[in-house]
Amino acid sequence: MYRVKISGIGSYVPEKVMTNFDWEKLIDTTDEWIITRTGIKERHIAAKEEAASDLATRAAEKAIKNSGIKKEDIDLIIVATSTPDMIFPSTACIVQNKLGLTETPGFDILAACSGFIYAFNTAVSFITSKIYKNILIIGVDLLTRIMDWNDRNTCVLFGDAASAIVLSETPENEDSCVFSIYMGADGSLKDLLKIEHSGSLYPGLNDDRANYKSYIYMEGKEVFKSALIYMPLSVEKVLKAANMNSSDIDLLICHQANKRIIDSVGKRLNLPEEKIYVNLERFGNTSAATIPLALDTALSENRYKRNNILALTAIGGGVTYGAVLLRF
Repeated sequence: MYRVKISGIGSYVPEKVMTNFDWEKLIDTTDEWIITRTGIKERHIAAKEEAASDLATRAAEKAIKNSGIKKEDIDLIIVATSTPDMIFPSTACIVQNKLGLTETPGFDILAACSGFIYAFNTAVSFITSKIYKNILIIGVDLLTRIMDWNDRNTCVLFGDAASAIVLSETPENEDSCVFSIYMGADGSLKDLLKIEHSGSLYPGLNDDRANYKSYIYMEGKEVFKSALIYMPLSVEKVLKAANMNSSDIDLLICHQANKRIIDSVGKRLNLPEEKIYVNLERFGNTSAATIPLALDTALSENRYKRNNILALTAIGGGVTYGAVLLRF
């Protein structure tokens, strides 16, 4: 058990909402087709002038305010993102400056849709090793910037968002804690979900898109199969490490990618529908932002409260996956 707690949560989604009916006007699809296959009804799209750091900063400000700590008490900033403002400097450093902080260290983590889980587990290690006391973790992605708007199999899936938490040491008089954490990866599945553009192998110095994939490439069926394996596996791992079983979970929050996947994970874990949280229909797949965004909206809807046990799990490109089991 780790004496670490979520002390504050905040999120930000862009103003523009794009519905399935809006997509009907642009590509060969229908509202029914999208809902039946994904569960998504609408998603938010960042304005042209909005960057990842802009969304991240707004979410961070809310999380810090809700934590009750001073901005200056943030010891470290970790940003999980696949869509940074630029290759370098890190988006964490840009956010640090926008928050008006000085000297506070920061770095980005790239684990695709598992980024928040990876960042969370990294932060737990820093806090329990007594290096830092309060860590700002932000999940942010603008996947609409790197998707092919003409590919109906992928473009309807994604939305833009940022969400943040402040992770802190748990005071002696509180029971909030992290029971167990788990991270995994399977690099043999690296080609299932990727974007080649701007990497060192395909630096993107010209516009020769015939030679590399400049937008999100996804083998949907295989990613679906992997999600059904690795997300429940991750939850089972953290339950076993904590000497608990699924009946101890008050609320399960999965990566919000597909309603059928979330339902299947819940069934494998023998969880009733009321213990599984879904906000996918409103936001689509926001990658590293999905889990903290779900934490924020679920809390606002009174779906959980202090001392409830939450299980968080995700899978992303890599393939990366993992889970967190905590008492809120």
